Amino acid sequence: MIEWFLIAPIAGLSSLGLAAYLYSYVMKQDSGTQRMKEIAAAIEEGAKAYLKRQNMALAIFVAVMATILGIIFAYSEGIIFGVALALAYILGSFCSTLAAYIGMTAAVKANVRTASAAREGLKKAFPVAFYGGAVMGLSIVGLALFGISILYYIFRVILGWAEVDATNIVLGFSFGASALALFAKAGGGIYTKTADISADLVGKVELGIPEDDPRNPAVIADNVGDNVGDVAGMGADLIDSYIASVIAAMIIGAEVGKTIYVTLPLLIAAAGVFAAIAGALFAKIGIKGNPGAAINRATFLTCSLFALFLFLITYFSEMGNEAWGVFLATLAGLIAGMIIGITTDYYTSIDRPPVFKTAEAARTGAATNILTGFSYGIISIVPPIIGICAATLASWYLAQAFGVKPVYGVAIAAVGMLSIVGMIISTDAYGPISDNAKGIAEQAGLGEEVIEVADRLDAAGNTSKAITKGFAIGAAALTVLALFAAYAQLVKIETLNLMEPEIVAGLFLGAMMPPLLSALLILAVGKNAHRMIEEIRRQFREIPGLMKGKAKPDYAKCVDIATKGALKELLLPCMLAIIAPLATGFFLGKEALAGFLAGSIVTGIVFALFMANSGGAWDNAKKFIEAGNFGGKGSEAHKAAVIGDTVGDPFKDTAGPSLNTMITVMSLVASVFAPIILIYALL
Repeated sequence: MIEWFLIAPIAGLSSLGLAAYLYSYVMKQDSGTQRMKEIAAAIEEGAKAYLKRQNMALAIFVAVMATILGIIFAYSEGIIFGVALALAYILGSFCSTLAAYIGMTAAVKANVRTASAAREGLKKAFPVAFYGGAVMGLSIVGLALFGISILYYIFRVILGWAEVDATNIVLGFSFGASALALFAKAGGGIYTKTADISADLVGKVELGIPEDDPRNPAVIADNVGDNVGDVAGMGADLIDSYIASVIAAMIIGAEVGKTIYVTLPLLIAAAGVFAAIAGALFAKIGIKGNPGAAINRATFLTCSLFALFLFLITYFSEMGNEAWGVFLATLAGLIAGMIIGITTDYYTSIDRPPVFKTAEAARTGAATNILTGFSYGIISIVPPIIGICAATLASWYLAQAFGVKPVYGVAIAAVGMLSIVGMIISTDAYGPISDNAKGIAEQAGLGEEVIEVADRLDAAGNTSKAITKGFAIGAAALTVLALFAAYAQLVKIETLNLMEPEIVAGLFLGAMMPPLLSALLILAVGKNAHRMIEEIRRQFREIPGLMKGKAKPDYAKCVDIATKGALKELLLPCMLAIIAPLATGFFLGKEALAGFLAGSIVTGIVFALFMANSGGAWDNAKKFIEAGNFGGKGSEAHKAAVIGDTVGDPFKDTAGPSLNTMITVMSLVASVFAPIILIYALL
């Protein structure tokens, strides 16, 4: 017990320590001219204002949910258990919120310093952007691993609770982190795409001005959106899957009845943290004029080191022949994650056939551009789905072949895929930092050479963001399969009979949820964008000299529209993700709820992959034309591609990524409330 307790918290603290060091490195860099500082201050002010208002609203939700959990479980399981679960839920919520805040703070500090460093070239600018992203990646995994291991140690070792009870308390931690992650991802996604769509449609299509032109009233809101959506939101999404995968494996391990099965997920996660630390430090060394290649080399090193550490952990675990079952199943998850990332890269990269053909289709109008991107988005689900199926089958049968319970093999495969998430989040956060740096360089008038350096950073960032989205979806798929297995273990379900009407009803209700949530979120973006577009048009119409650059727009008004709209619109879809599985469980029974989870997993993964990849294809098709192809900027093909991109924006940055978190939250709700559903279900 002492061995794992030392390794897991040490890994978490080491990750937090390096994050603090990298933050200090970023802060020591020059923040540029007075104009650059003014732009960066406006972005930082808007991002912090949004998070403050979001956190104030969600604090009420956390307090109410913690009280409900405490009362319900105090009544059914005892006062001590109820209080402990409520506190674990609050701690998980706090960790998720803190991680998002740390990441966003680092990002808004790094973007202006990256733009400033770009004046001295690529080698100087790249580490500032990457290490700004690494602050978030390393902070998230450090907080998560430290929180899980300390909670488990308190209840299992200090208080002496049984394995099953201790892991159920830690499940409350995961529920808190996931619930807040859903709000952060959905709210951030609504915010960022409201601003992005509005700025593009009025600026590029109606007025023909550049993307980050300071005359556009929505430009600061757009820059803020990159941070609250792509940094804070995506980080919350991945920490949600990371925590859930570790805890699902711990729960199944506790149900199996072997202590080593409970502690192994923590050891494997610790190995991933140490590998990510090495990869992050190597990234600066690996830069040789190509940011994308440097990121790829750092990621490859992380994966290789993790595989080595994984082998050592399982070899010295004293599990005998079972060690091979755990090692190979975990490796299967890691390989599946890499395959999904490569697939996403193919369907969304600017130099690949799907994007080229989507851009070419824009020559005949927005309709053909949208139809082409839509179709490639659907086709793109095939390789990842096959990869997920292969990983599930491989982890099941490899585990079984060496005497490990098969469901544990699937769960540990999810842990394997997510163990390198520190590196994945670092490369993801690098994307919006470099994007903001480019925007600041353009708004501050730093010249073509500096903008070209920022462009090269941004191009690598676009690819890394797309790969991260694919990875996040694949990780969510294996995680919810593990959570599904954990729920089945908790309620003692061995098989599901699809001839039972309650199970069929649950299956269809679950399958309905992802498309419903997608529709609600996209409608939210549309309604909010309508308000902002009218405001941008009003300012150009009523502020004398704005179009000629002789007057300053009211940036704060657009920031306020995006903030209020995002917080107002996110409540309904997020609450549905909590209420729907509870209603299904209590009214139709535990088997129907299992069917509900199965249905939501299938359609959730399909919709998430389709929307993320089609949105990425539309985005890069637009950028391909902006690079001078098919008429370049201002051409009819460009205007058609901008419209396609605005359709894709809420697909890839709002609805698609939110589905990962939604299906995780629904699975966690089922597992947390499983003991209550067993007692009080009507059927």
